[in-house]
Amino acid sequence: MSETPAAAPISLQTRSGARQRQMSLTPELVALCYRDEPDPGLDARLTPMEDEDYRALARDLDAQSGGAPLWVFAYGSLIWKPEFDPVESRRATAYGWHRAFSLKIDRWRGSRAAPGLMMALERGGRCDGVIYRLADGDRIAQIERLLRRELSSRETVSTVRWMPVRTPEGPVSEGPANTNVNVLGFWLGSTGHDAVARLPLEEVARILARACGHVGSGAEYLYNTVLHLEAAGIHDRNLWRLQALVAEEIRSLYAQDGASTPLTGQAKAALQATPAIKVGAEKACDPV
Repeated sequence: MSETPAAAPISLQTRSGARQRQMSLTPELVALCYRDEPDPGLDARLTPMEDEDYRALARDLDAQSGGAPLWVFAYGSLIWKPEFDPVESRRATAYGWHRAFSLKIDRWRGSRAAPGLMMALERGGRCDGVIYRLADGDRIAQIERLLRRELSSRETVSTVRWMPVRTPEGPVSEGPANTNVNVLGFWLGSTGHDAVARLPLEEVARILARACGHVGSGAEYLYNTVLHLEAAGIHDRNLWRLQALVAEEIRSLYAQDGASTPLTGQAKAALQATPAIKVGAEKACDPV
């Protein structure tokens, strides 16, 4: 019988150095979730984004910004893996939105045998995150890089939106009139083929503890997101509880010779009934 590593919880520190909470989900537990999975490729049911699609959307978004400084809202992996070089960052809060594992994937950090979940912003509540400002030079090319990171099909373009945020320093603004400026957000209010009905955290934990794709596991994605949010001084109570539930689920799985307990109830029905989205095209990176 395999044994779950008896790893000590991770003690976090904020940027100010103050001692923080201890994570139950540890690198040792995350490592247990990894397996070598092939890349199944883009789902033939979706329409892939072509080079001109990315360029046209980048030009359109740049024009919509009106020449104002362009900020991007990060609430998940963009915080710890932005894939671009921001020239400024700030803590920020988006009101009327909240993080949720509401995107089904069977590629990337999930497989067709064990689909995973990724985060999006859903209606209601508030979401604390980080905004990054893109450099003014060569901005269309920078936006295109972001789009290639986040989108792979034309069906997902509608999840890219402008959104207002607040920062501890006050509203993000331009000019002497202190006019509010929207920031660019990804995966907002996802509906249709890519959306999974709201699931209890216990069911989300069961999915994330089992899901792994060709770039990594759902547990790894959650671990890195919580770790970097806490290090930035952002405590998301739902994600904090979720990381503890995932840790408990992994311990339970690997205390039974690694035998996986089948998904049941609402989670199984939702995942079976919902076609999976494909994000990130051929690039091994996470959205949001």
